[in-house]
Amino acid sequence: MNLIELVDQYVAYRQALGEKFKTNQAYLRAFCAAVGGDTSIGAITGEIVHRFLYGSSSVVTTGWFVKHTAISGLYRYAVSRNLVQEIPIPKILPKRPQGLVPYIYSRQELKRLFDGALTYQKNKSHIDPYMVRVSLMLTYMLGLRVHETLSLTISNIDMENQVVTVWQSKFYKSRLVPFNKQVEKLLVEYLQWRKTHPYPQGVESSLFINRRGQPLKADTLRELFHRIRDKAGIRREDGAAFQPRLHDLRHTFATDRLLSWYRQNKDVQQLLPFLSVYMGHSHLAHTSVYLSTTDELLREAGDKFENYVKIQEP
Repeated sequence: MNLIELVDQYVAYRQALGEKFKTNQAYLRAFCAAVGGDTSIGAITGEIVHRFLYGSSSVVTTGWFVKHTAISGLYRYAVSRNLVQEIPIPKILPKRPQGLVPYIYSRQELKRLFDGALTYQKNKSHIDPYMVRVSLMLTYMLGLRVHETLSLTISNIDMENQVVTVWQSKFYKSRLVPFNKQVEKLLVEYLQWRKTHPYPQGVESSLFINRRGQPLKADTLRELFHRIRDKAGIRREDGAAFQPRLHDLRHTFATDRLLSWYRQNKDVQQLLPFLSVYMGHSHLAHTSVYLSTTDELLREAGDKFENYVKIQEP
């Protein structure tokens, strides 16, 4: 059996289990491209796998471990079906690099991003700047994943009940996302604007669509975001490997929500499970990844603790 046949069979197997399997599939396809899809799986050596894992660099990155996980799964599947006898991947793993530290945007930076979305274009594009602005604002204000924002259709917006329906998101889960008056105002204005432009108006039409009638893609929005961010002068100065990302809007939403609860003297521990459900997480631990510690958050938490101590003192 050659490599592409094995990958096709393995991907079909994982998807039959109900997985989307997008990330691992992408890395396995890249493995095929690097090695050659027609290569016999018995001819793939540890050295070949090593070159793919490291690429052109000797530095171990987070991507190294994602590649390793994808290839390990492929070969465990092959061994279980007696397609190969040995797994040609490193048994001793290198030290994992420091995890990605999210960037939490300040209020001023958020304003610069959203305002900058209207002015970042040097030449007229097939994507309207106002549409880009609303997509960024909605991603932050509802704490959505980027692909959730871009998969919304007009029918997913329930203005009467002030709720957005997110269908078949991560792990094929759907959920209802309530919104406030501020978001309602944003959506009403956007939908009204949308009607004055030559975009499809059917209820199943994508909420965010370019002038060619095509739904806006996540990679396109990320590229536009990088241009907007750079023009707004927002950069990391902490030595992190990555500059502030589009996905960090979701991290900022979670951290801002936590900060707001502290300031309102709410029981944060009691409310965290509600935030978890709102963000589409099955486990509270998944939500904790989004709760970055900022100076402002530490200050509010410290003040709350001091007030608690004073109340407990005789």
